[in-house]
Amino acid sequence: MNFEEIQRLTQEGLTPNYSRYPVAFIRGIGARLWDVNGKEYLDFLAGIAVCGAGHCHPRLVAALQQQADMLWHTSNLFYIGPQAVLGKRLGDLAGGYQCFFCNSGAEAIEASLKLARKIGKTVLGGKWQIIACEESFHGRTFGALSVTGQPKYHFGFEPLLPGVRFVPYGDLPSLENAITDETCAVIVEPIQGESGVKIPDDGFLPGIARLAKERSFLLIVDEVQTGLGRTGKLFAFQHYQVEPDIIALAKTLAGGFPMGAMLAKPQWAEHLTAGSHASTFGGNFLASAVALAFLDVLEEEKLPERATEMGDRLQQGLKRIVGEQGEIRGKGLMVAAEFSEPIAPALRDACLSAEPTGLIVNAIGDRILRFVPPLIVSEEDVDEALEIFARCWSAVRAKKQ
Repeated sequence: MNFEEIQRLTQEGLTPNYSRYPVAFIRGIGARLWDVNGKEYLDFLAGIAVCGAGHCHPRLVAALQQQADMLWHTSNLFYIGPQAVLGKRLGDLAGGYQCFFCNSGAEAIEASLKLARKIGKTVLGGKWQIIACEESFHGRTFGALSVTGQPKYHFGFEPLLPGVRFVPYGDLPSLENAITDETCAVIVEPIQGESGVKIPDDGFLPGIARLAKERSFLLIVDEVQTGLGRTGKLFAFQHYQVEPDIIALAKTLAGGFPMGAMLAKPQWAEHLTAGSHASTFGGNFLASAVALAFLDVLEEEKLPERATEMGDRLQQGLKRIVGEQGEIRGKGLMVAAEFSEPIAPALRDACLSAEPTGLIVNAIGDRILRFVPPLIVSEEDVDEALEIFARCWSAVRAKKQ
């Protein structure tokens, strides 16, 4: 099919809930994609921080093909070997957790909220309220949406889950003041991704962990975007030497194959008793096999270390280009450029349209571009992306003057 036919069928057959860029991809390898017209792109969005091992990594492809030839699905009514191995390995990597597997980040958040509520009711004396942060993003299902601190996503879907209070992100005194005798959990992103790669000061997460112990509530850390190497550590909370009670994971967990997970400390995990929660497809043979292969690649190719090195290279290059016209921030390969003028959408479009190779980045509002390339990205990839961005930066700013 050509692009026009794909576009027509999309408009006729799908709900209009996505604003799509005018491109349809058909092939990918590493940090590169090709569209239906044969044009090449450097992918510095990676499926929104999903394809950590890049596109079609041979180890992941082989794992998927091998498992697909054997068995796809039986449901969690039965034991699943690859799921069991994955759960033990992932829980050990995080520091001693037990896993519930699902299919997405929103589902991981839903499981986290349900477990926190159950513990609040049965262990913590009936506590049920949850504190979340302004400008956060935790997903679009009702529970996840209820703890997402962006009213634009709430519009038309109210009333949402009761008992949620929002505080400014990074403001520990405000969070402490919001805690009541009814607070069962605080849910927080170590770095806010969807609102522009916002990084709190080093005392914020440890401060919440301290308050959790002092005031008897659970700390839920949303690592859906930050987890598994993205920030230069296996988990972003490891930058701050804290141990969350509950962790939500997804995105790159299976390298692009749909998978999510909730990890809970064993003393809390035991309260997710038989029948209290479930997922038909969660932890199926295919997803578990690919996730195990991704963990192999993550460790053997030292992707967290690469994320630190390539992230520093990307940030330094962006600072040279942007200069005093914006702020560059990030941790590992989770990077944002915030500009002094509203040119982010124009820059995104110019990068996408660049010839002969396009560059895929993400505009957040009018002033922020987000860069979350695959963790396997090379020095050459980063340098080429910076060269494309520099050309587009000059062209867009020239039009504004």
